[in-house]
Order: sequence, then structure tokens, then C-alpha cells
Amino acid sequence: MAKGSSSDKEAKAAAKAARKQASKERRGQLWQAFQIQRKEDKFLLPWMIGALVASIVVFFLIGLIFGIQWFLLPIGILVGVLLAFIIFGRRVQKSVYTKADGQAGAAAWALDNLQGAWRVTQAVAGTTQLDAVHRVIGRPGVILVGEGNPGRVRGLMAQEKKRVSRLVGDTPIYEVVVGNEEGQVKLSQLQKHLSKLPRNIDTKRMDTIEGRLSALSTKKTGPAMPKGPLPAGAKMRSVQRTIRRR
Repeated sequence: MAKGSSSDKEAKAAAKAARKQASKERRGQLWQAFQIQRKEDKFLLPWMIGALVASIVVFFLIGLIFGIQWFLLPIGILVGVLLAFIIFGRRVQKSVYTKADGQAGAAAWALDNLQGAWRVTQAVAGTTQLDAVHRVIGRPGVILVGEGNPGRVRGLMAQEKKRVSRLVGDTPIYEVVVGNEEGQVKLSQLQKHLSKLPRNIDTKRMDTIEGRLSALSTKKTGPAMPKGPLPAGAKMRSVQRTIRRR
């Protein structure tokens, strides 16, 4: 019995140490991200400090009216810190999307970061120029998301829609092209755009559709996309050669 109790204590100690180490790593990553963003975004600190000071002042003045300023002051500080973190997170996100915008693989990367019950299959159709169509299954139905040259993408989308429609019956199929031209969806707005689509099917129907389309994907797949947005300085010919080999 003592032996079992000792092993339990060791396991708990190990788990606690692992959580502590993970927390330390997250803090380190957060600090590193803050330092990078601070150097690139000259308005970051003024916005964060402004939010903190404004929150403190507002809560203090409200407390002053009711004679509880010293009680509300700590709450104002906590709210201010929270607002500062929200501002930091949103400005980092905006910076990331700005850098990724227009790069090959950016839409695939954004889809991989979708939150919720989305089933994403990358590059179900594509070209060696890194134009691609990605397939998303969600509560709205089937969404085909294209990125790359608009002319080539339209052709890919039409072909893929024809193939998919044979298997999904009356399930709605949406087409989305990522870009900054008229009729396209900006990369930074892609996740928001998908989340606003109407809910037409349930999860059971999603499972059925996923099963049917997964069989379709094994017969024909598009080229392997870069892992995340392709850096602007990357040599396109080398990437295209790699894709042909695959």
C-alpha cells in the first residue's frame, strides 16, 4: 500500500513539474511574440498602456462617486490588463494575416486554424503554379475554398464542384475564392465568412458526407501545399519541382 502511495506521489509531482514547465514555455513564447510585435508595431505599447490607464481611471472615478474607489481600483487594474492582452492578441493576429496575405498556402494555413467542428481537406485540386482548391465540410454543407490565380482557380472550382455534387445530393455547396479583388474574400476575413454561413446540415450528415468524399479524395488529389504561407523570398521553381515529384 505504501509503495502504491509513493508511486502516486511521484506521478503527481511529475505531472506538476510538467505543467510548470509547459507554463514557463508558454510565458517565454508570449514574451518573445510581444518583443517581435513591439519592434514591428510602434502603436502597440501606446494602445496597451492607454487601455490600462483608461480602465483604471474609469473604475476609480465610478468608485469615487459611490465612495468605493479603493475597492474598484484593483478591478480596474485587472480589466485594464485584460484589455491590453486583447489588444496585443488582435494586433499580432492582424500582423500575421498581413504577412501571409497573397502567399501560396495562406488559405490552407487559415483553414487549418479554424475553430469548431470543421473538416478540412487541403488541395483536393490544384496546379503546379500552386493554385489550389481546399474542401471544407461543416454545418453549412460543403465549402470549396480556392486560392491562387483567379482564372485558373475558377476552372478548378468548377471541376471539383461537379465531382462533389455527384456524391452529396442536395447538400449546399459554397464556393469561396480568397483574395482582395471584388467578389473575393480577404484572407483575414475567411474564418469569419465561413462562420456566418447558414447551418444547413447536422453532424451526422457531416460524417456521411465526409465518408463519401474521403473515398473520392483517394482517387484524385491535388498537389501537396506548402506547410503554411510560402515565404515571399522562396524560389517558386524549386517548390514546383518538389510538387511534380510528389
